[in-house]
Amino acid sequence: MQQLRWQAARLGNMGKIGAGLLVVAGIFFIGAVQPEKNTLAALKERAETLKMQLQSEKSGDIPAAERILTNDQALQAFYEFFPRFDSSPFWVRELVRVAQKNGVEINSSDFRLTFERDWRLSRYEIILPVRGRYSQIRAFMADALETVPAMAITGFAIKRDNVQSTQLEVRFEMSLYLNE
Repeated sequence: MQQLRWQAARLGNMGKIGAGLLVVAGIFFIGAVQPEKNTLAALKERAETLKMQLQSEKSGDIPAAERILTNDQALQAFYEFFPRFDSSPFWVRELVRVAQKNGVEINSSDFRLTFERDWRLSRYEIILPVRGRYSQIRAFMADALETVPAMAITGFAIKRDNVQSTQLEVRFEMSLYLNE
C-alpha cells in the first residue's frame, strides 16, 4: 500500500489526472463502445441474411420486386401475407404484451370471429377497453400496429373523467385479419 502511495505521489497532479482519464476511457469503452460493436455485428448479420434472401428471390437478372406476376400469383401472394387462422391466440398475446410494455391497463376484452362468404380471410373483431396516459395509449397504438401487421384499428372512443385527469379510458375496436 505504501508503494502505491509513493508511486501516486511521484506522478504528480497531471499524472493523476491522466490515470483517472485512462480509467474513465476504459469504463466508457466497456459501457458504450462495446455494446455498439455488438449491435453493429447483429446489423451486419441481418444485412447478409437479407442479401442472401434477395439473391435467392431473383429469377434470372430480374429482381423479385420487378417480376410480373399473374393475377392468380398476385392474389396468392396477398393471402400469404396474412397469418394463419390458428395463430390468433399468439397475436392476442402479443397485443397484451405490447399493452404491458407501454404501461397501458387492459380492463376487459371482447372477441368475435366473423367469416365472410366467398372470402378467404376471416376477421377477428376485438373490443379492447384500455386505461392510461395519453402518451402511453399513443405508444400502445403505434406498437400494436407495428407488432401485429395484419390488424387494423377500425374505431376508438376516448373518455376522460375530468379536465385535470391525466388518465384516459379508450375503447378500441380492432380487426385482426386471418388467412383460412
